Amino acid sequence: MRKIKLIIGLMLFFNIFSGTLYAQTKAINTEDSLLKDSIYIANKKKVSNFSLKQFDQLFFEFSSKKGLPDFILTKKEFYNYTIQIGAFSDRLAVLYPAEKEAAEVSKRKWFAESYQDYLLSKASHK
Repeated sequence: MRKIKLIIGLMLFFNIFSGTLYAQTKAINTEDSLLKDSIYIANKKKVSNFSLKQFDQLFFEFSSKKGLPDFILTKKEFYNYTIQIGAFSDRLAVLYPAEKEAAEVSKRKWFAESYQDYLLSKASHK
């Protein structure tokens, strides 16, 4: 009985400790996270009603602007594109249930895009 209490106590300790560590790592770059969340909430319904043609237009517009050597998107513009592109994966997951996992991976990839990385890539191409 004493061993069980010890094991339960250790499990609780590690659970609390790991929760504290997770909370600390999640706080990194909260400004970008808050901006991404607000853009997702504001555009989720609109993007879920996009046709494939509208999505292609959004994607092409983003790719074109991102590829211009002397043009830099603002942080809000950059995340507006990446989050909307990622949010479209929700629609694809509904339309093509067999591709749900691939859509989720795509969504995570687009949501993980970093404005700082975008700026660094622009600086390295000059």
